[in-house]
Formats: sequence, C-alpha cells, structure tokens
Amino acid sequence: MKWFYTEVLVPKEVENSIHAYYETNGFHSGYGGIQINNEKERRFIFSVWSLYKTDNPKEIPSEYTVNLKDKGNQVSTGEFGNEGSGGHSHLVFPWKANQTYHFLTGITSMAGDSATYIGYYAVPEDNYTWHLLSEWTQNKTDTKTGFKHLYSFVENFGNNGDDYFKAYYGNQWILTPSGNWIELDQAKFSTTANLRKHQRYDYGAGAEGNLFYMYSGGFQHLKNVDAGDIITRKLNGKHPVIDFSSLKKQ
Repeated sequence: MKWFYTEVLVPKEVENSIHAYYETNGFHSGYGGIQINNEKERRFIFSVWSLYKTDNPKEIPSEYTVNLKDKGNQVSTGEFGNEGSGGHSHLVFPWKANQTYHFLTGITSMAGDSATYIGYYAVPEDNYTWHLLSEWTQNKTDTKTGFKHLYSFVENFGNNGDDYFKAYYGNQWILTPSGNWIELDQAKFSTTANLRKHQRYDYGAGAEGNLFYMYSGGFQHLKNVDAGDIITRKLNGKHPVIDFSSLKKQ
C-alpha cells in the first residue's frame, strides 16, 4: 500500500464534546485526523513515530530520528512524547460538524533503512483542494513494502467521560504501488474498554449505508459490537480522482 485515503464527518450531536480526537489515517508508523482541543480551538494533525522505544523524544538516538522534510502553510511542527515519541504536526483549523473532510497519507520514498511519509488534508471551503500538513523521514524504518495495519478510532483524551463522541468514516481506499485502487469496506472492531482498567460499556461501532461509524461515552448507548467483530459497509464503487503528480506542497 502506497497511499491511504479517508473521509470523515463528525455529527452535530457531538460538536461541543471537547478533548475529542477523531483519528482517520492511522498506520503502523504514524497517525492523523481531526481534534477538538478546547472550546475555541480545533486541529488537523499528522505525526510519525520513531521506532526507538521511549516516551521521551530527547532520548531518541540519532540513527532513529524522525526528520521533518517539509510542512504546509501555517502548520506547526515539533516533537511529541508520552505515547512513544516522534515528529508531530498540526494545523489550527475551524472544521465544522456535519461537514466531510478528506485526508490522504502516502509514502513518498523508501530507501535503505528509511521511509518518508506525507500527510494531506482537503476541505469543502475550497472545493477539496489538497493541502500539505507535513512530510517526515523515519529512520530505522520497519517497512520495505508500504503501509501496514491501517486503522481509525474515536478517542476522548480528557477526563470528561460524561460527554458523547462519534464520527463517521467513509469512502476509504488504498492505492497500491502498481496503481490499483482497492476500496476498504471491512473493518475489525477493537476497544480499550475492559473490566480491569477501563470499565465502560457505552461504546460501539457499525455501518450506516456506505459509512462506518464509532461512538463512545455519554452513557447514551451500550455496546452494540464486540471486540474482534467484523463490520462491513456498502461499497461506493468509485475511487477518488487524485493527480498525484501535481499535489502541491502548500
């Protein structure tokens, strides 16, 4: 897999649930998506892990660094820690509920023991023109073949467990190095909820037509799916049209 494409929509009913992270394009070496950080700030993010196991980015040896190669306009970049370590980027952007946003993650090169990952976003306000979030080179990479372990999730990263969180994920595709588009219409569900550390039952997932959805919190709905269950959505049958040769780093 060379490219991973996703569309996400956050419904109106959860637009004020802060500390929300609706992760869209997760993979074995990084992640990206949209956040509600507080009442006044929302973000698009894209980050890549170092494969050196530490929660302190200052401890990463030089041969395991994640190096910023490029970033988009008004995008902030830096290090992150406390959940592994690596390179982080975010764009403060006032995304809205009931609007669909597009995300594209790619591998621009694999050479020697390094791989370079790039993340783009597109919004309806400018007819879904692609904009660069950031591009990172991961040294001592663990892939020679492309993306692995694709995923999305819904997370409350605060302590406001009374709030409700939900997102819809649709039209997810991968593009192979040979140029073949493959639609992702099946997903395996997992959860951090368990009897020992995280005793919650108000979570779940499923499909509504051609969209996956996930929810958690708020004590509104009990789980409707078990960990390990396979969820299938209806196929769209039409892959996104992207001119990769003209993607602009803006």
